[in-house]
Order: sequence, then C-alpha cells, then structure tokens
Amino acid sequence: MVYATLAAGIILLVFGGDVLVRGAVSLAVKLEIPTLVIGLTIVAFGTSAPELVVSLRSALAGSPGIAIGNVVGSNIANVLLVLGLPALIAATNCDQPFIQRNMMYVLGASLVFITLCFLGPLSFWHGVILFGLMVAFLVESGRRAARRGGVARAIGDEAVELIDGVSGIPKHNWATAIFLIIGLVALPIGAHLTVNAASTLALKFGISEAAVGLTVIAIGTSLPELSTTLSAACRGHCGIALGNVLGSNLFNILAIMGLTAMVVPMPVPDVIKRVDIWVMLAAALVITPFVLRRTRITWHVGLVFVSCYVVYVTFVLMPHMPQMAAIAGN
Repeated sequence: MVYATLAAGIILLVFGGDVLVRGAVSLAVKLEIPTLVIGLTIVAFGTSAPELVVSLRSALAGSPGIAIGNVVGSNIANVLLVLGLPALIAATNCDQPFIQRNMMYVLGASLVFITLCFLGPLSFWHGVILFGLMVAFLVESGRRAARRGGVARAIGDEAVELIDGVSGIPKHNWATAIFLIIGLVALPIGAHLTVNAASTLALKFGISEAAVGLTVIAIGTSLPELSTTLSAACRGHCGIALGNVLGSNLFNILAIMGLTAMVVPMPVPDVIKRVDIWVMLAAALVITPFVLRRTRITWHVGLVFVSCYVVYVTFVLMPHMPQMAAIAGN
C-alpha cells in the first residue's frame, strides 16, 4: 500500500506541476509578460513547485532530511539526468541569451547555500538571505528583458509553444482558471502522500530520510523538468533544456530553501554536508565549460552524465542495501 501511495503522490506532483505551469504561462501571456521573463521565472518556478511543496511539507512534519535532500538531490538529478537523457536524443546547445550570466548565478547561489549549511541549522535569517538573492535575480532578469524590448515579448501562439518547451497552453480564461485551480489543489495533496509514504519507507527499510529525499523523491520531483526537456529535445528545441535546468536549480536553492527556512528552522544532516552538497556543486561545475565556451552537450557527454547519476544513486543507497534485502526477504 505504501508503494501505491508514493506512486500516487509523485503522479499528483508531476500532474499538478505540469497543469500549474500551463495555467500560469497562459495567464502571463494574457498579461503580456515578456516570454523571456516567463521562461526564467514562471516556468522555472512552476516546474520546481513539487520540490517546494514537498520541502515545506517535510520541514513542517519534522523531516528536514527529506526537505534538504529533496532540493540537493533534485539539483543533482537536473544536471546529470535531465540534461543527460535529452542529449542522448539530440545535442543540447549552450548558446542561449544570458546563459553564461545565469550559470554564474547558479554557481554563486550554490556557494552561498553551502556556506549557510555549515553555519548551523538553516534559520529564518538564512532563508531571508537566500530568498533575497532570488528577488534580486528576478529584478535583474526583468530589467534585462525590458532592454530586449519587442524581441522578448509574447508574440502569439508560436512563441508560447517555445517557452521552455511548454505546450498545450489553455487559450480561454475559464480554462486558465481551471488549470490553476487543479494545479494548486493537486500539488499539496501529492506532497502529503509523497512525504508520508517516503517517511514510512525510510522507517520500514532503515533508510535515512536524507537518502530517500536525495534519490526517490528527488527523481520524482524532477520529472516535470525531465518531461519538459525530453519533449523539447524530441521537437528539436534542445537548447531549452539547459535554460530550464539552470532556472529550476536556482529556484530550488534560493526560493525553495529560502522560503522553507523562513517557515521552520532546518538542521542539515551531516551526510549531506559531507558528500551531497559537494556533488551538487560538482554537477554545476561540470556543465560550466560547455556554457562558457558555448559548445554543445553531445550524446557522448549525455551518456557520461547519466552513468554518473546511476553511480551516485547507487552510492547513496549502497549502505542501506543489506538491510533492505534482509527486510524484503522476510
């Protein structure tokens, strides 16, 4: 039953996040918000909505390992899995506008987050710092979009279809409202089911909550980004993948960890401080040369990324495998 609950929770998270993104993009286009801003903010935040509700729910339920592991694990999965799999279909271009600057933002945010993790439990003021940096990024992005003028503005259905790979945007006001309502209802229900099932599994198999957050939940909450980038790759819009990943990773660190820390203090598990935050930083650093040189992420690189992710997940779960096998055999 717990497996069905976990699956149902993740399905609701993915479905709710997807519907919310479509409704939010539709609303933004009706308000004539520039497409660049929609891609960097609304879509990135929408695809990170599962991480947000799961982290908040986990922190409030007294499971900080799931909350922090979810964000760190999602950022690792976003680079190695969400960038790696689409690259196996078609090479990913790294030459989008402002992509180098956004890469520097992600690296800077990662370093700030790592520093705060070693300064004790993530508290309200740590959250203020992180979320304040998110606001600064949004303001600066808005100014850049304004300077681009008409190039960055919504220009009809064709432009909407290319906003970070999002398609199927509702065109009528009533449909937009329904999409938003469904997304806002499905996400918290999915988070409740996912967190409860994950905590039960961790207790049953003797797995740490951090390990569950870093693997099972992180993969589940990264599915919106993965489905968006795979869809874009199949349609030949491979460059969308990198922008989507950078935007989502930035939101995960600054907005999700910032908001969650402002709501409830979160001690950072020692294992995450010793290993996983450094893997997250390494994942960001490994794509930096592609961005700075504006080269392509080919299928060879994609295969290496996916292989590294399999090795990482195996490393996280390996200490628990004997106990998991023993319990499963009983």
